[in-house]
Amino acid sequence: MKTKPLLFAFLMFTGTLIFVGCKEKSLDDAPATTSSQTETTETSSNRGQAFIEDENSEANALRTAINSPDHSTLVAAVQAAGVENALVNVGPLSVFAPTNAAFEKLPAGTVDDLLKPENKEKLAYILKNHVAPSNYPIETLMKNVDKGRALYMASGESVPVTREGDDIYVGGTKIVGSIKVSNGWVHVVEDIILPKNTN
Repeated sequence: MKTKPLLFAFLMFTGTLIFVGCKEKSLDDAPATTSSQTETTETSSNRGQAFIEDENSEANALRTAINSPDHSTLVAAVQAAGVENALVNVGPLSVFAPTNAAFEKLPAGTVDDLLKPENKEKLAYILKNHVAPSNYPIETLMKNVDKGRALYMASGESVPVTREGDDIYVGGTKIVGSIKVSNGWVHVVEDIILPKNTN
């Protein structure tokens, strides 16, 4: 299997920029690469897996949210918090995705305030409270209800799982839809699951 030579730039704490060749290869054997192709490859690499577009593979949690018009606020929040790569890791993970309407239920100005650069850390913490680092289809969530088990979230907090009739609630918000994705599940929820430890 041939690997194209790549140069990775590492910015050291001393401020020195060092370029390292990933693999040496004869120029005669290397396939011709245009400067624009090289630039695109390096940009994708430096920004992480979330920025590599692959339309042939099954959509992951992030791509599913991006493709949903009802989750544009969530996508904006994920991008503002810089946690895109967390939603494309191999998982499995379960994302409880609030709709645009869920964000609109927050007090006026809350979303705009959270999207400010100075609140990036707080926003990331809130978003991580919507991700469970495990595979939780509806059937498994129902078993958690029966066993009285809470869900451990990526924020480090646990949220209760309850049932009312045929409806499942996670952190007090109802799941209104579920989608199987390449790295787990996306469960659409009606409200924001706020962590207990928000300041």
